[in-house]
Order: sequence, then C-alpha cells, then structure tokens
Amino acid sequence: MASKNWVRAITTAAAIVLLIPAAVFGQRTGGSAPAGGTGGTTGGNTGGAGGTTGRTPTPSPSTTNPTNTPAAVNVAQPIFLSGRVMLEDGTAPPDPVTMETVCNGSPHREGYTDSKGYFSIELGARNGVIQDASEFGATRNWNGSDVTGGSTAHGTLGSSQSPERKYMGCDLQAKLAGYRSQMVSLSARRSMDNPNLGTILLHRNGPAEEGKTISAVSVAAPKDARKAYEKGLDAIKKKKFDDAQSNFEKAVEAYPKYATAWYELGMLQAGQGKMDLARKYFDKASECDPKFVKPYLQISILELQASRWRSLAEITDKLVKLDPFDYPQAFFFNSVANFNLQNFAAAEKSALAAERLDTRHAIPKVSHILGLILALRKDYTGAAEQFKAYLQFAPAAEDAAKVRTQLAEVEKITAATAAAKER
Repeated sequence: MASKNWVRAITTAAAIVLLIPAAVFGQRTGGSAPAGGTGGTTGGNTGGAGGTTGRTPTPSPSTTNPTNTPAAVNVAQPIFLSGRVMLEDGTAPPDPVTMETVCNGSPHREGYTDSKGYFSIELGARNGVIQDASEFGATRNWNGSDVTGGSTAHGTLGSSQSPERKYMGCDLQAKLAGYRSQMVSLSARRSMDNPNLGTILLHRNGPAEEGKTISAVSVAAPKDARKAYEKGLDAIKKKKFDDAQSNFEKAVEAYPKYATAWYELGMLQAGQGKMDLARKYFDKASECDPKFVKPYLQISILELQASRWRSLAEITDKLVKLDPFDYPQAFFFNSVANFNLQNFAAAEKSALAAERLDTRHAIPKVSHILGLILALRKDYTGAAEQFKAYLQFAPAAEDAAKVRTQLAEVEKITAATAAAKER
C-alpha cells in the first residue's frame, strides 16, 4: 500500500522536477543581457583568473645575498586536457580527429586523437601540430557566428596573459570532416583542474537537419543594418544596454527580417525581467527565420518558468527536430513538459536523449526525472540507480534531501519485494 501512495504522489510532483539548476537555462544573472550557454553574443564572465601577482618584495639595503640568488619568478602553469571523442552511436571516429580551441570565432589546432578517439593535450603547446590555413585568416562573423560568447578584450592565444585568463571566452571542440562537435567551455579552466573532460560526441551532418545556430536570413542584412547590429554588440560588451537596444532597433528598422537583431532585443528584455516583451521579440526572430534555433530555446525557457507544459512540449518538439544534437537541455525541457502532461513514454524518450548527449552531466536533473519515470513503471531497482546518480552528480542540490527520501522509499519497496519472494 505504501508503494501505491508514493507512486501516486510523484505523478503530480511538478515542483520536484522544477528545481532545475540555473546553469541549465543558459541565462546569467545580473546585468541586463542573459546569454552564456545558449549561444548568445553578449559575452561571458570576465572573472575567475585567480592567483596572485607573483611579485617578489625588493630586499632592504641591510639584507645580504652573498650567493646572488635570483629572485623567485612566478612561472605560469600549463593546462592539460584529456578525454575521448566518440560518435553518437558509441563507436570511435573513423579517422584521427583534430582537437582545437575556438576563441572569439578563431580556431587553433591543439592536437589529435589516437585511433580509438582518446586525446591528451597541453593547451598552447601544439607540439607537432600543423595549423590549418583558417587559423591565420579567421575573423569574427558579426551575423551571429561567434559561438564562444567571448570578448576580444580577453586577448589572443599568443598573449602574455596567464593560462586562466588566456582561455576566457574559448571552447574546445573536435574537428572531423562531415561531423560537428559538442563544445566544451574553457572559460573557467585552471591549471590545477582535473584534466579529464570525459566524452565529446560527434554528430554526422545530414541533409535532413535544418536548424541553424546562425541565421542565414540575417547574413543577407544590408550594410547599414549590419553596422547598427555590430554597434549594439559592442555596447553590450561595455554594459551600455540602452545604447545596445537603440542600435538593435535601428538594425531591425533598416532590415525587418534581421532575426539575430530581434533575438538580441529579446535577450536584453529577458535580462531586465520583461518576459512578455522578450517573448514578443523571440517570436519575431523565429518568424523572420524559422530555421534559426536560438529563439526557440529562449522561448522554451520562458514556457518552462511559466509552467506552460503544452506550449513547452510543442516548442521543444520543434527545436529538437531542427537540431537533435546541440541542445541536450531542449530534450530535458521536453521531458519535463511531457512528464507534467503525464505523457510518460514521451518523457522517458526525451530524457534518455538528454542523458545520451549530456556526456559531462551538466544537467544532473535528467537522472532524477528518469528515476521518477522508472518508479512509475515499478522498476524500483532502476529508479534507485537513477536517484543515486542524481545525488552523485548534484550532492548539494536544493532538493537533495527530498531525493534521498525517494531513494529510501524505492529501496524499501525493493527490499520488501525481495523478502516476499523468499517466503
């Protein structure tokens, strides 16, 4: 009887599922322009370099140094990275893969994988790496192709900055012809961090995939509209958000189909808490370019926050059809929507897709919702495994105590079932 009551309770546990880490949303707090993980062009955080200046005090005249020992020097520590590149089906790539950093839109080769997809590189060393021609001629495309969210103020890879500062606004990706790669942010990477990045997935490009992170319609913007848009992006970097809005408005006035400018207007409004107006701008961006995926992700966030499950399911259905690879959070949102609509088969399908794509467990809540679904199917052993995974990935989560209670409940049911079979 206890198991039935508990299962009945979690079928209406929308609040449990809604305790989602802010990082999943891809919106930063503070200021007026959320961007970050969703691929916006408003830049990233500039902090996090850490460390001290390494200056050595000048000795006083009375201090003797008979051995003339040189002063201590603060030597920059290298950053090492390791991991594995795999295809979506779990097999090794057909050929060795190039590992490259992408900083402010410019790629830099760092090393290669072995025949099984494993890599181990030191950032910036590039020993034995032959650079591609694009390394020396890459420029930023202001029509929305700057996927790093970084700023040129952080400097290039050849600068004298510390490794931590040097890779602010940079990503690591795998490069293989015919495939596209998951991106791993290096903005918060430090020399003493665990070098193991886990698995980076490659997705084979196909003609059926229509979604674009870059708006093709926006590339056709005339010169005056493009200039206003660029000024808007520069204003965001300087945190002059009123100027940014004014310039984006000029851009769409000059070119009403400027989807990326409408998108940036929406991001500005969302950052100020004006969600209704933000939704209007995101809708306009998707209307101008139905294959531009970024507005759909932002709309899904608004629908999630408003608990509009039917609309959330519909918008994320469209998003994952346009781009079934780059946004594991879209599959997760779709799972949340279907769970709350009690479409549990659809919820499980989307949660499993999110789990497969989220190789670094950036969305630990996926494990929780899978545990809830398995409990509903009376697979209490599987549910327990998923709850344990969630607590492992997010031990300090707001709902950790509640999940531990759920784990205890399913383990109790499992133990009682096993004891009944032994009688």
